[in-house]
Amino acid sequence: MSRNRWVLTDVSNRVHIDKVDLGPAELGDSFGGCHIQKQTLHGGLANGIDVIDVDAGSCQLTLLPTRGMAIWKAHVGEVKLGWKSPLVGPVHPSFVPVDEPSGLGFLCGFDEFLTRCGLYSNGAPEFDDQGNVKSPLHGWVGNRPAHRVEVSTDTQSGEMVIEGEVDDSRFHLWKLRLISTLRVRPGEAGFRVTDRIVNLSNGPQTAQLLYHVNYGAPLLEQGSRLIAPIQTMAPRDARAVEDLEHWNLYKAPDPNYTEQCYFFDLAAGGDNYTQVMLCNADANRGVGMRFRKDQFPCFTQWKNTVGEGDGYVTGLEPATNFPNARSFEAERGRVLNLPPHGSSEFELEFRGLASAAEVRTTADQIADLQKTVEPTIHSQPVVDWCGAPPSFDE
Repeated sequence: MSRNRWVLTDVSNRVHIDKVDLGPAELGDSFGGCHIQKQTLHGGLANGIDVIDVDAGSCQLTLLPTRGMAIWKAHVGEVKLGWKSPLVGPVHPSFVPVDEPSGLGFLCGFDEFLTRCGLYSNGAPEFDDQGNVKSPLHGWVGNRPAHRVEVSTDTQSGEMVIEGEVDDSRFHLWKLRLISTLRVRPGEAGFRVTDRIVNLSNGPQTAQLLYHVNYGAPLLEQGSRLIAPIQTMAPRDARAVEDLEHWNLYKAPDPNYTEQCYFFDLAAGGDNYTQVMLCNADANRGVGMRFRKDQFPCFTQWKNTVGEGDGYVTGLEPATNFPNARSFEAERGRVLNLPPHGSSEFELEFRGLASAAEVRTTADQIADLQKTVEPTIHSQPVVDWCGAPPSFDE
């Protein structure tokens, strides 16, 4: 394998390059028209954030090594991915009070297209008997900076590769590392994320991972649809029950809307792969997400179609577990069990769908997966998935 490499950050060797501009001359003949640029932002809440812009022609991506190797914005073919957060971001982690007493500090920095939640916990905040935060909303890794970042080109696969290492560790408690890899090939209307969680400890550890993938306008609009192959689905709570009949349809922005969540066990093919699609109202634009059920057995749909100025967005979230309090999920075995120095790997593939024909093809592929199983749709929350159902009188 022939590979060119550029190390942008390596804390252990005291390497940090503030600005990089790699064009065809540096990347190689196979990458004509492509660019990888890196800069450090200044001013506002973005002060000190490292940004890597990747232009592969038909696919443009902006990565945030300072925020857990998140993907901030993306264009895939003619499809814009991401959303408009009320925050003027990207927000440097130093301005995000993750451990504030409410457990909701994560929301002070949340504005990415793809942010990782984990690695110790990835769901709702959890508190001890004294009311102190044990695990904040969506964990810590999304607000941890990468200590190593490397860019490379692989002439054999024809891919541009951005790798980052991010630690989520606490002395005496857990020692976990995320090794994140983004792969994009010139001319393709898509990209791939491959991640590995490594247990750095000499003893066994448990972990969780959730990809919080967020879509807003223009792909999200009144009449947009989520198409997914359902094995089992349940509303998270009483609020989600209210609109269960229309779980797959999205509404226009509504300042009075209250979020709704649905939990899924998706159907998969014999190769263990499943996929979902979000498409617009005219079904001529969309995005497909493909992943492995043995890596991500749980899937969550978060609908938050509030006013545009308040964050009109939906989250499509493959995960190792449902985004409940960590202890609830651990009691039900929905954690990764990593042996000493062991690891688990994850893959997530995105495809931009720029025509009605491409949307139909993906819908047909999902329909083929659905044919393998009769869907079970629960009319009420499932206790084993989300605890005791909230009272409808609340």
